[in-house]
Amino acid sequence: MVKNKLLYFASGAASVIVLAVILNFTYEDAIKSINPFPQSYKIVTPAIPKNLNFCGESVPIYNIEVRERIEREFIVNTYWHSATLLLLKNANRWFPVIEPILKRNGIPDDFKYMSMIESNLTNAVSPAGAVGFWQLMKASADRYKLEVNDEIDERYNVEKSTEAACKYLKESYEKYGNWTMSAGSYNMGINGVSTQMERQKADNYYNLVMNEETSRFVARIISMKYIHQNPENYGFDINESDLYPPFKTKNVVVNYKVEHWADFAKENGINYKTLKYFNPWLRDNFLTNKENKTYEIKIPAQGTFKLINESK
Repeated sequence: MVKNKLLYFASGAASVIVLAVILNFTYEDAIKSINPFPQSYKIVTPAIPKNLNFCGESVPIYNIEVRERIEREFIVNTYWHSATLLLLKNANRWFPVIEPILKRNGIPDDFKYMSMIESNLTNAVSPAGAVGFWQLMKASADRYKLEVNDEIDERYNVEKSTEAACKYLKESYEKYGNWTMSAGSYNMGINGVSTQMERQKADNYYNLVMNEETSRFVARIISMKYIHQNPENYGFDINESDLYPPFKTKNVVVNYKVEHWADFAKENGINYKTLKYFNPWLRDNFLTNKENKTYEIKIPAQGTFKLINESK
């Protein structure tokens, strides 16, 4: 079968070349005519700005290792079209939620791009058990006063987990006095970075030998920052209407026991699925709430979210 196909292709190519001679085409023209790739399609190295910064701190791309490290992430995020396209669409929905929280806590705006590369702006769960937009482990959640149990997991709450991430970054910045190192420590841990600084006698993130994930971490953030700011420079042609719109919601205060969230949802004009969609931090279908804690439950504003009709 393979032999027959090769003979068929060879005879076909020979026919094209003979025809080219008859029609006064060049040999090169004949070869091009059987090229299966369109001539206008090209894969090129993405343009990297001459001056890069993260949180106002200059990125030393004059160093060949750093430049190639950064270039790697520009290439990956430019040509991993599906993932980057979804990130750009999702950013339009979630950055308006994240940005004011960063600002209120004195955290540079560039850290919103860290949430992109941590979780793809989804409530992801890592193999190690890190959860949510900011990929918080349970120990970190406990440290920064997030509730995590069988009924509630506030790591899935974008607002509260962003507040927790801000606390970590402020703590790290107070130790290092450098936002780039703070970002690296978010991935590797403050103890891990400090150990490597002492072991290697270096205090600059770009001068430290780190594991591959931490070494790539800041470069990934930087690449997403510049691609998001100028997507057309990297081949992403996105209409504003294609971007995911921010949610419009209202809060319903709950400071009591809830027997079943499906009943609660129906009482508020929605269904259980919609309730969980807007409040993924509700982890069971009831709330014991023995201490009568106060929770704010998000409900879509009237007319902004169409429910699926129940089958008859």
